[in-house]
Amino acid sequence: MIKAENVSKHFEDFVALDSVTCNIQDGCIYGMVGSNGAGKSTFLRVLAGVYKADQGQAYIDGEPSYENPKAKNKMVFVADELFFLPGASMNSMASFYRSIYDRFDDERFKYLTGVFGLNPRKNIANFSKGMKRQVAIILALSTRAKYMFFDETFDGLDPVMRNLVKKLICNDVAELNSTVIVTSHSLSELEDICDHLALLHKGGMVLDSDVLDLKTAQFKVQVAFMEPFSQELFEGMKITRYRQEGSVANMIISGDREECISKFKALNPAVLDVLPLTLEEVFTYEMEALGYNFENVLEGMHNEQ
Repeated sequence: MIKAENVSKHFEDFVALDSVTCNIQDGCIYGMVGSNGAGKSTFLRVLAGVYKADQGQAYIDGEPSYENPKAKNKMVFVADELFFLPGASMNSMASFYRSIYDRFDDERFKYLTGVFGLNPRKNIANFSKGMKRQVAIILALSTRAKYMFFDETFDGLDPVMRNLVKKLICNDVAELNSTVIVTSHSLSELEDICDHLALLHKGGMVLDSDVLDLKTAQFKVQVAFMEPFSQELFEGMKITRYRQEGSVANMIISGDREECISKFKALNPAVLDVLPLTLEEVFTYEMEALGYNFENVLEGMHNEQ
């Protein structure tokens, strides 16, 4: 299990992380979203033991991750800014990884190299940005590490390669009970792969929740009546957002979906549509409930894509 307790990290006058606390269970895909400067990359570097936290501590299976070879052998980190040894080929990088990771799988490395269609003898410096990203992913997956951290993993990958990488990550989680942390600017990029999602903003974790709980806890309702009505008609329902224009009302409701539908039908509406919320909408309403303006955060995230 991964555990972070009140982790803070400062760079000169910039607060990268501010008392971040979370527990990440084994065998899950944990997504982290946020704009540049939110603290995503710094958090991964603290977990991976690249940075030492100024305050607090990060633990891997109960042991501090910083300057701990035993903990580091269990994890692999693919940074946003990739690094390969000068003049290295995929084969020479595989040899380097093999010297570090006890469980490095040569057969898996050969298999993945073939799946991605890369030449393992070619100098990596001659590869495109997307191909270099593929090399880093292949090496990471070949380590068979229990914990895998991917920072902006999908940047530079075309849609086909993105889906392939997602499938491979999911397979490792299912087969090896690996734990994966993926960061991204895009909620939609993570929505179909993550079990758990966290939002970082200005160095703090402002939302941390199971994806299924997020999606099922609230839903959208559009209802219309032939006779005049007001919000008082829906007394007893947990309405978190309500907007009415003439004979049509749009609202966000939390609670038991089927029970609410039965209550609406009992009112004999002329129109009743019950729709799921997008993950972006869910985050917006959850953030508003916490007193944050998520629309400003979203705008920053979109502008950086």
